[in-house]
Amino acid sequence: MIRARLSPDPDRLSATFAALADPTRRAILARLARGESSVTELAQPFDLSLPAISKHLAVLERSGLVERRREARWRYCKLDPEPLKDASAWIEEYRRFWEQSFDRLDAYLKELQKGPRDADPPRPAP
Repeated sequence: MIRARLSPDPDRLSATFAALADPTRRAILARLARGESSVTELAQPFDLSLPAISKHLAVLERSGLVERRREARWRYCKLDPEPLKDASAWIEEYRRFWEQSFDRLDAYLKELQKGPRDADPPRPAP
């Protein structure tokens, strides 16, 4: 049975998955996985306005996946991998559960294929 071992804050886990649900936000995270970047640099590959990118960054920041800082006129973002680790641990728990369940099912099906076993060995006819 799966134990309820969620992250310390289940709402944080929900926020992480909600943030990851959008392909633009996943692409932003992939870019930030290579290192800190300015908001302008993050926006370059997208056909979106800077305010739209800022909205995506706000979602990522609320989920805890991104930290933003300001330096003069520039705003920089960096990835905080901790929420991803929590999500990965949660998924891993379910992966192990299902893997064990399928292993038990496989063993059971193999046992069924062998057919019934006689309790006593066959006796010669008199």
